Amino acid sequence: MASDDATIRHATRDDVDTIFSLIHELAAYEKSTSDVAATPEILSRTLAHYDPTTDSFSQGYARTFLLVAPDSSNTVVGMALYFYNFSTWTGIPGVYLEDLFVKPEYRGKGYGKALIKACAKESIRLGGSRMDWTCLAWNEPSLKFYESLGAKRKDDWVGLRAEGEALKRLAES
Repeated sequence: MASDDATIRHATRDDVDTIFSLIHELAAYEKSTSDVAATPEILSRTLAHYDPTTDSFSQGYARTFLLVAPDSSNTVVGMALYFYNFSTWTGIPGVYLEDLFVKPEYRGKGYGKALIKACAKESIRLGGSRMDWTCLAWNEPSLKFYESLGAKRKDDWVGLRAEGEALKRLAES
């Protein structure tokens, strides 16, 4: 898939170190690098990797679109990491965009929109009718960007999470 001469492709197993690096750049932007526990070894096991020789994916929990800018000598400058979700109310699947990141020097060129568009197409390919994601409340530039694409804030829902010891206690209760 190409957009503005950029190339978007699914990540292969050989891209794990690149994905890991982009995750750290995103964490730095969000001022939370100390929270990153992922390693290349973990990502190798847990991500679904595209195999172009068989046009299939390995087992894994999430897939990654990578964006290669035309001026970058095949350097990956952005990613959209996503997984499938399901709506009990509609009875159909969709896509949950876990992380969207474009390197700062490549922003404003339509690359973020191209990555989101790729995820939207993936949702439609599945027969889905929606795509979900979250954004930090303080990240006004990103919120304005998402809204410019037609996304609506879901202020009536509250994000919840059980993790670490709380998750273990819940599982054992």
